Amino acid sequence: MASIKDVAAEAGVSVATVSRVLNGHPSVSEGARDRVLAAVEALGYRPNAVARSLRTDQTRTLGLVISDVLNPYFTELARSVEEEARALGYSVIIGNADERPELQDHHVTTLLDRRIDGLLVSPTDGGSPRMLEAARAGTPMVFVDRWIPGVDVPVVRSDGRAAVRDLVAHLHGLGHRRLAIIAGPAATTTGQERVDAFREALGAYGLPLPGHYIGQGDFQAESGRRVTEGFLDLPEPPDVVFAADNLMALGALDAVRARGLRVPDDIALAAFDDIRWFVHTDPPVTAIAQPTGELGRAAVRALVDRVEGRAGASVTLPARLVVRRSCGEPGPDRSPNSVRRSTT
Repeated sequence: MASIKDVAAEAGVSVATVSRVLNGHPSVSEGARDRVLAAVEALGYRPNAVARSLRTDQTRTLGLVISDVLNPYFTELARSVEEEARALGYSVIIGNADERPELQDHHVTTLLDRRIDGLLVSPTDGGSPRMLEAARAGTPMVFVDRWIPGVDVPVVRSDGRAAVRDLVAHLHGLGHRRLAIIAGPAATTTGQERVDAFREALGAYGLPLPGHYIGQGDFQAESGRRVTEGFLDLPEPPDVVFAADNLMALGALDAVRARGLRVPDDIALAAFDDIRWFVHTDPPVTAIAQPTGELGRAAVRALVDRVEGRAGASVTLPARLVVRRSCGEPGPDRSPNSVRRSTT
């Protein structure tokens, strides 16, 4: 492997000149710079990132701790974060908290020990001690998707309230009156916010949200299946199950099919967090889509601003309703008269 001395010898300059070229110092002549860059290319030289970080106090590395890498929403978010970071000259190390605060703390500690320049976190279950400690100590940090009230950290997230209102209006227009929700963890901001938005939207139509139509999930498929089974066992099951994330929606779909029932003929299904799979389910799932790629890119830009000494602003982007056919919408194989109507 070529060393910086090899590059200097190849270019006919000093090691100090090579170092100045690699660090973008303006005091090098154009001819010397060209020779150094040509030598770097010819020898396949790669600067030692660790040594450079000791000189500059920067590693050009960001940390990303996501709540669940198996959730397609977070997978897409991580991809957009990595792409934007690379475009800005940074690398990303990813840790998967698996919705466990103690694992989130483990990743935060590990990333800080590796001297990352800044940290992106989607807090799990209201946060974790080490993460809160790092935020309050002034570590450059940005919350993405979820946040912790009272912690002074920029937040990049989507606002789904308008989209939830659009969903409820859509369901009401289809004749549905008994609407239930599979909620995410109440300790997370997204879990509570989506229930509040759903209740508020129902209230605009004079529709109640009784306690037996609120099922407590955990953003995992198994909880969606379990809650939906409970809804189906009620003396008066709901017309619609609204799952507050995509994995719980898939669990709900499994529960309905396990009973030998069909969506939407026997019960309708809608979801928060649209994913590519929903186009391929039978029927395709009506869902609220977050601008996931934009969120990831905005989060990286906000964090890099903080790392490089700028303020770093919070960003809120709107979610939108994507109508398909899981709620009884007319489609190629359905007529408007085939939509099931509530009897109440």
